[in-house]
Amino acid sequence: QVQLVESGGGSVQAGGSLRLSCQVSGSTYSSYCMGWFRLSSGVERDEVASIDSRGSTTYADSVKGRFTISRDNAKNTLYLQMNSLKPEDTAMYYCAADTSGGRGGYCYSIGYWGQGTQVTVSS
Repeated sequence: QVQLVESGGGSVQAGGSLRLSCQVSGSTYSSYCMGWFRLSSGVERDEVASIDSRGSTTYADSVKGRFTISRDNAKNTLYLQMNSLKPEDTAMYYCAADTSGGRGGYCYSIGYWGQGTQVTVSS
């Protein structure tokens, strides 16, 4: 069983920055593909960014150049550095894991989710 615990959310003004963290249980974390998703007003969670087991990354067009996903395999931790935040970035952010490893920066089989951390950006 893989457990994911997010932290780092909060309230900031537009233009500000936040760094989200996701602590992951399990001894084979380095082999996972990891992603950040967010849910605002819709029904489905939108993918924000992902990083596969080889370190390849992908980003949603809406966050390219502003957000950076990274991982520390020694600490079993996933990060999302969010800069130049906009009100439309307001959402619940979720960490997710694909234990098959992914490819080309994409996670194809998400099997585990964290509980989410709220990010609120005011104008």
